[in-house]
Amino acid sequence: MNFNFLSQKYKNIFISAFGAFLCMFLIAYFNSTDSTNVWLIPPFGASLVLVMAVHESPLASPRNVFFGHVLSASSGVLMFYFLGNTALSIALGLGFAISLMMLTKTVHPPAGANPVIAVLGAKTFEFVIMPVAIGASFIVIFALLYNKIWKR
Repeated sequence: MNFNFLSQKYKNIFISAFGAFLCMFLIAYFNSTDSTNVWLIPPFGASLVLVMAVHESPLASPRNVFFGHVLSASSGVLMFYFLGNTALSIALGLGFAISLMMLTKTVHPPAGANPVIAVLGAKTFEFVIMPVAIGASFIVIFALLYNKIWKR
């Protein structure tokens, strides 16, 4: 039995889990200390799974994480603006988000939740900037630095 392989496997699991924990802790902490802005949205948890556990995946690339979130959030805000909070606006927001991500080659599955949040939460384009663009940027920068430190 190759014990070196096993120890490397468990080391990678710990590094991935701890990185996701640390980044999410920071985002949640910022969210709890800044009552003027929302820092934390659920899709960020799913994004952290990708950038920490399968960071080599194209779906976890910095470009996909950032633009997937921004394009999807924009899609939801746009649909809410024109159609309000309806089942149709949620569905169109998601469909449009998928189309935009595929056209720009920035597919990031966790971002698919952003149109739903935007429509149900009656979000404006400020939502696209904060928390989406700023939060996605934070995740990307954190993951790049963290993964470089651990040379993964």
